[in-house]
Amino acid sequence: MSGEEEENAAELKIGDEFLKAKCLMNCEVAVILEHKYEQLQQMSDDPLNQVSQVFEKSLQYVKRFSRYKNPDAVRQVREILSRYQLAEFELCVLGNLCPETVEEAIAMVPSIKTKGRAHDDEAIEKMLNDLSLIKKFE
Repeated sequence: MSGEEEENAAELKIGDEFLKAKCLMNCEVAVILEHKYEQLQQMSDDPLNQVSQVFEKSLQYVKRFSRYKNPDAVRQVREILSRYQLAEFELCVLGNLCPETVEEAIAMVPSIKTKGRAHDDEAIEKMLNDLSLIKKFE
């Protein structure tokens, strides 16, 4: 981004580094940290051997704020959202916050409705319905 251009997430002007970055939803981080936690517990001969406090607090946080708990559901959420050609940033915001209506989705991620994008209200509604089905059957 040029120095004169101001960053604005509503218009998906978030900087080249951030646009190219791979973002993870809280539920994806929870799956990764849970797996790492299990590995650490198996490798430890000492049951009192604890993981760092930062690791534990991070795991607690992502578990608390994860909307999807089942690893298969987590994978399905990313697959569904990926079908809509969303930027990583948009995908993760929608996956983390799980809006229930088109209006909520647009309020949370205004860039999904910007000019030149193929996300009309019907497409956004279908995406939200697909996500709610995953949550319902999880």
